[in-house]
Amino acid sequence: MSAKAISEQTGKELLYKYICTTSAIQNRFKYARVTPDTDWARLLQDHPWLLSQSLVVKPDQLIKRRGKLGLVGVNLTLEGVKSWLKPRLGQEATGIVRAIRDYQGPLKEHEVTIFVRRGGPNYQEGLRVMGEVGKTTGIPIHVFGTETHMTAIVGMALGHRPIPNQPPTAAHTANFLLNASGSTSTPAPSRTASFSESRADEVAPAKKAKPAMPQGKSATLFSRHTKAIVWGMQTRAVQGMLDFDYVCSRDEPSVAAMVYPFTGDHKQKFYWGHKEILIPVFKNMADAMKKHPEVDVLINFASLRSAYDSTIETMNYAQIRTIAIIAEGIPEALTRKLIKKADQKGVTIIGPATVGGIKPGCFKIGNTGGMLDNILASKLYRPGSVAYVSRSGGMSNELNNIISRTTDGVYEGVAIGGDRYPGSTFMDHVLRYQDTPGVKMIVVLGEIGGTEEYKICRGIKEGRITKPVVCWCIGTCATMFSSEVQFGHAGACANQASETAVAKNQALKEAGVYVPPSFDELGEIIQSVYEDLVAKGVIVPAQEVPPPTVPMDYSWARELGLIRKPASFMTSICDERGQELIYAGMPITEVFKEEMGIGGVLGLLWFQRRLPKYACQFVEMCLMVTADHGPAVSGAHNTIICARAGKDLVSSLTSGLLTIGDRFGGALDAAAKMFSKAFDSGIIPMEFVNKMKKEGKLIMGIGHRVKSINNPDMRVQILKDYVKQHFPATPLLDYALEVEKITTSKKPNLILNVDGFIGVAFVDMLRNCGSFTREEADEYIDIGALNGIFVLGRSMGFIGHYLDQKRLKQGLYRHPWDDISYVLPEHMSM
Repeated sequence: MSAKAISEQTGKELLYKYICTTSAIQNRFKYARVTPDTDWARLLQDHPWLLSQSLVVKPDQLIKRRGKLGLVGVNLTLEGVKSWLKPRLGQEATGIVRAIRDYQGPLKEHEVTIFVRRGGPNYQEGLRVMGEVGKTTGIPIHVFGTETHMTAIVGMALGHRPIPNQPPTAAHTANFLLNASGSTSTPAPSRTASFSESRADEVAPAKKAKPAMPQGKSATLFSRHTKAIVWGMQTRAVQGMLDFDYVCSRDEPSVAAMVYPFTGDHKQKFYWGHKEILIPVFKNMADAMKKHPEVDVLINFASLRSAYDSTIETMNYAQIRTIAIIAEGIPEALTRKLIKKADQKGVTIIGPATVGGIKPGCFKIGNTGGMLDNILASKLYRPGSVAYVSRSGGMSNELNNIISRTTDGVYEGVAIGGDRYPGSTFMDHVLRYQDTPGVKMIVVLGEIGGTEEYKICRGIKEGRITKPVVCWCIGTCATMFSSEVQFGHAGACANQASETAVAKNQALKEAGVYVPPSFDELGEIIQSVYEDLVAKGVIVPAQEVPPPTVPMDYSWARELGLIRKPASFMTSICDERGQELIYAGMPITEVFKEEMGIGGVLGLLWFQRRLPKYACQFVEMCLMVTADHGPAVSGAHNTIICARAGKDLVSSLTSGLLTIGDRFGGALDAAAKMFSKAFDSGIIPMEFVNKMKKEGKLIMGIGHRVKSINNPDMRVQILKDYVKQHFPATPLLDYALEVEKITTSKKPNLILNVDGFIGVAFVDMLRNCGSFTREEADEYIDIGALNGIFVLGRSMGFIGHYLDQKRLKQGLYRHPWDDISYVLPEHMSM
């Protein structure tokens, strides 16, 4: 283990697996890995505990090589984790900008000059932001994009090379992606085949795989007809492969199927240009192989825990000739077993710990080459004449950039991975390139550690390698340290003098390899060798044609600020996107801290403001008194019948709620509107009663079936006492009570009932509590907010009746015949 720095996740797995023995301790370690490409819905499906546990979120850094200052989120919900990650995951520029602004004083004091070189998705926007920060703070900031060698800024900063005047960069990466022609057809090839290119190495698609004995490894791993199976639900990587296929003018997608053991067989939707297509997903490998015999490549996105088993299973199918293993951290003993079996089966392994490889115009593995804008900028949509092999996946992207700027482009590129025991070696791929007619020169990017580069030296001396080779081994700075240095990759450590980068670069140079003085000059050496081959006629560059276009994803276009779309919904009461749930601008922790209660929450969510304490209490009292009124009323009756019919809670509750209207429960709104209109018009109570009688209308909120002036409704009495004691003014209630005196003088049961009381008291509360303007108060009455009190309160009672019927195990209800009056037409009764 000391030979390799391990991540915190891997370390914990080893501890819990091999040291802890009790299941209680083992079960404490739950984790989920998150990247910028994570499908959150899929993550929840795999880890449902994320919704019920308090979570800690932090980077999975190397043990003893990490700092956690500001990089740990503790005791979060899943939504809190998302919010915590949003400004941190893949958004490093924001933190840099903030740091420069916060520390601009000391930076100016010490006369600091900042050099920035950036590539990747939408790198132009990042450079623009950094440039603007330099202008606003007065700090000298020099920004460079992919047109500048990635380490060139070091020489500039040290004064060893001049600082060029850079032309302004494009505003964003969309220049590559927008289809100016508006055509929806598959793009034509972007240029004719290079004169140096041979099609002899392409392989026609297999009609059907046949069982075969182990055979030698093929010199051609990929062609325009290569079909692959992807192990793992890596939808973004697959979409990237399909977009690459599309701009390469392939006839069909390179991904035939996916394998994902954690779901049943189904189909996954992807884009092929403008069209949507379906790619099958299989639960097991056997079904995928049986239904797709044309597949000869497997791209394995399995985790380090299952990568070995899934790769071994794959090698049992003779049709598979190439396997790419993306995962890092696979135990070295298992990797060596994989390599041995692959040699026996004649299978080429790329990886582990790799991004994969790419053959421009033909095929790419997973996320190789980056996003589509980088693919197009590096001209990976058509073949060139230069093939490369490196260990690092990230550095392979830089090689794509360097080669595209200094030559006619990449013919093929492979990143073999950073582990000590890669599935295929530098020499394996260099010999393939030597035997490939379309490759005219070879680039190798080695690194400190291992002795693979010496095999290239022997191959050149023995005459096995005759094509020009440009090579540089990274890590020459290791000689400046007094102790052993472990670089990023597991194999990037020199255990003896011959494994140092300096020694290997010297040996390569002596063998006749083109070795630059430093990494900075790598592009210049590549360009020099290429131009020499062009001068000799070995390479005849083809005429360049503008690259094909591919539709831009809506989410990417929106992120770049290219489009705007009206939102389907608007909300102003709640926001769940941040670290904490917010009700009308108030964090949920504050709601509990101030003990706002149900009334306070209702005020925030219904009225978008904090109500006075007495108003919150009044709301809660209204909910209590309207909670239930026995099983005989229509709403409770419906709920009971549905419950006894075996319906679920939601269906039974809905059945009861659907009865609420002007005749049952809905009198709150009607009473509020009717009394408010009469009061606001200035007519006295007697005139109001007479007017309603003349028009033949009932006064909503007046009358009760059982209660009367002599048998008062205690619910109304309780509310009346509270309102009179706590409300600052009750003009509408006083008006309604005057109406009640008139109506009860005619008939004792024409009292102000609980619906009417709540309606008029609510109007008084809205108009006189100081939280609303008169217009706002009237608007809430008009839009039916008051009936919500009855709906919310009575829902508690309906649910109680449902639970009661289930608890009592009541059977299906059938109304008795003797309670039904059968009145048939006369001709029927005769």
